[in-house]
Amino acid sequence: MVKYEHLYGPVPSRRLGRSLGLDMVPMKTCCYDCIYCQLGHTTEHTTHRSECIEVDEVLADLERWLENGGTADYLTFAGCGEPTLNLNLGEAIARAKQMTEIPTCVLTNGALLWKQGVRDSAMQADLIIPSLDAGTEETFRRINRPADRLSLDQVIDGLRETTAAFHGEVWLEVMLVAGINDSDEELAALAEAILGVDADRVQINTVVRPSRTENVARAGNAALVRARVILGPNATVISSAWERSPPEHTEQHASEVLALVGARPCTVDDVVCGLGMHPNEAVKHLGHLVSTGAVRCSERDGSRFFVRTEVATPTGENR
Repeated sequence: MVKYEHLYGPVPSRRLGRSLGLDMVPMKTCCYDCIYCQLGHTTEHTTHRSECIEVDEVLADLERWLENGGTADYLTFAGCGEPTLNLNLGEAIARAKQMTEIPTCVLTNGALLWKQGVRDSAMQADLIIPSLDAGTEETFRRINRPADRLSLDQVIDGLRETTAAFHGEVWLEVMLVAGINDSDEELAALAEAILGVDADRVQINTVVRPSRTENVARAGNAALVRARVILGPNATVISSAWERSPPEHTEQHASEVLALVGARPCTVDDVVCGLGMHPNEAVKHLGHLVSTGAVRCSERDGSRFFVRTEVATPTGENR
C-alpha cells in the first residue's frame, strides 16, 4: 500500500461523502486550544501564518494518489491543525484544482478570516466550512481558548466578510458542549451572531469523541432540538450528533404533524416521539406550519409548545 505523508483517507463523511484530507500544518498547530479537541492540547498556539509545510510536498502526494487511481467526493484542506495558518494555502488549493476536477473544501475554525489574505486563500476553494461555537466573549474563551489577542468580534467580522464576498457555499458548524453553550441564553446569543453571518447552512454538532484533555460532555437530544429551533431555518443537526439515531421512516407529511398538535399542544420532542420522526423533519414541518398560520407557538413553564389554530387546513389555508 502506498503511504502518503500529507494525505489521509479518503474518510467517510456524512457531509462530504468520501473526503480526502490534505494536511497543511504540523500536528496541533492552531490558533485555538478547544476543550473538546480529540487530538489533545495545542502545542503550537499561534495566529502567525508561515510556510510551515511546503506546498510542493503536499501536491506531490496528491499527484501520486491521483496517478494510483485515487477517487473522492472532496479534497478537504484540514488535518491536524488550522489549515489557514499555512501562508500558501491559496496556492495549494489553486494548483490542486488544476490537477483534478474533484471539488475542494477548506475545513477551518474560521478564527483568521478577518484577515484579507486568509479570506483570499480560503475563497480559492469550492466550499468553506468554518466554526462558530459561542455568541459571547466569555464562552468563546472558555470553549475555544484562542491565542494572543484574538477576539470573538474579530471572528464574527471575518465570517461576515467571507460570506459577503465568497461565490461558493459556506456551511457554518456549531459544536455544542453540555453545560457550557447549550442553554437557551447561549443559543440566543449564537443565533444573533449567526444572523449576521448569512451562511448557506448552519450545521449543529456535539461532542461525540472523547477529548484527550478535558472532561466535556455531549449535548443531549433535547438540547440539539432546541438549538435547531433557536438557530434558525438554515440550521440542521448533523446525524451523528444524535445520542441514538432516530428510526428511519419515510418522510411524514405536514398533515400528520398538524393532526398531532391538533389533538393536544406538543413540543418538538413530543412530535419526534409521537410520530417516530427525525427531529430535523419535525422542526421543518413545524416551522412551515407556523409560517403558514396553521400552528402557533405558546411558551409555558420554560417550554415551547406548538398549538393548532382554530381553523386551518394541513397547508395552513383557512377554509
